[in-house]
Amino acid sequence: MEPRVINNIRSKTGSLFNPKNIYVAPEGGGAGNKWAEGYHHAQRHKEEFLDMVNREIDACDSFEGFQLIHSVAGGTGSGIGSFFLQELSDRFPKKLVQTYSVFGASEVVVQPYNTVLTLKRLIENSDANIVFDNNALMSIASTNLQVSSPSYKDTNKLISTVMSAATNTLRFPGYSYNSLTSILSTLIPTPDLHFLIASYTPFTSDYVSNAHEIRRSTAYDVILEVLDKKLRMCSSSDTGMNLSVLDIIIGEIEQSDVQKALVKARTRINYVPWSSSAIHMALGKKSPFLNKSQKQVSGLMLANSTSILKLLKKTLSEYDQLKSRGAFLNNYSRGEYEFDHGDISMEFDEARETLKSTINEYRDSEELSYLDEIDPDEDAGQITESAPRDVDMT
Repeated sequence: MEPRVINNIRSKTGSLFNPKNIYVAPEGGGAGNKWAEGYHHAQRHKEEFLDMVNREIDACDSFEGFQLIHSVAGGTGSGIGSFFLQELSDRFPKKLVQTYSVFGASEVVVQPYNTVLTLKRLIENSDANIVFDNNALMSIASTNLQVSSPSYKDTNKLISTVMSAATNTLRFPGYSYNSLTSILSTLIPTPDLHFLIASYTPFTSDYVSNAHEIRRSTAYDVILEVLDKKLRMCSSSDTGMNLSVLDIIIGEIEQSDVQKALVKARTRINYVPWSSSAIHMALGKKSPFLNKSQKQVSGLMLANSTSILKLLKKTLSEYDQLKSRGAFLNNYSRGEYEFDHGDISMEFDEARETLKSTINEYRDSEELSYLDEIDPDEDAGQITESAPRDVDMT
């Protein structure tokens, strides 16, 4: 639905993507920042989209799941993204669906509506969500990269750096954490708690512009530095508790550095009372396509933490404020969506309740009795593959 954006990407990537699997809406014009427009457009072009998905699957050697990259604030990423989440989970129930989901910085007045409607699908139709928000990304770009006026180009480089690190052990597999299942089974204790916060250090010229030259970093440096709250790519609470933590450390690593750092790091992380105080460790390899003269060790921390409550509660509060005034609801009710899908007001109510339930679930997870309250039947969707433990963390 965004021809200008798609054409701009194609002009820079050459033949990287199969042109048959690139969709450009013939009418253009986007979704007008309306979730319903994006969702309805995807529904009308459903077969065309699914044909593209099937062609990509046919080209896979070992198909394990999907990764969806989208924004939740506007109309295209939220609406079409929601449609894809539902379709992929329905058609491929045994395959994992993971997202990289970007929350806006109040650039769009109806952002709370779009975000809550999308969160319903993220909660119900995906297995894991790595969450970013533009406020945190802009802060990192200005503070760590010293960019005076950060642009989306700068923040996109931060996101792509996380994506590269998160998939490192899948693209350059070793003997552990070489599948999406093994990574997510480490991070997702129950199907209801699957929002992940990313932190990364150091940012080098391999991935971002304006990177500062620093002394050679070690695994010891990275494991401790990545705990810095200022490196979180999602606005989050300082008082949250961790359910699980996975570090992906990339580069030439001394085992003694890892062990020394873990001893200190464990004392700096606050865990929920029913979780083991372990930092799971995946050791990755530097891409052979990057600058080999740089001997930096870099690291990504993925944390499943109740700190995400700050973002979720803020989203709910902004939604309630807008909805209580009935503001801009005509933008959603006066369209083709209601003709094909029914009254959208019911969709709003269900989405709000789904988000509220997830907020309560994360809040309850801070209690020692949390696991005692889980219905085994409701836990049937848990990612069950045991994660390998190449480094003893306990």
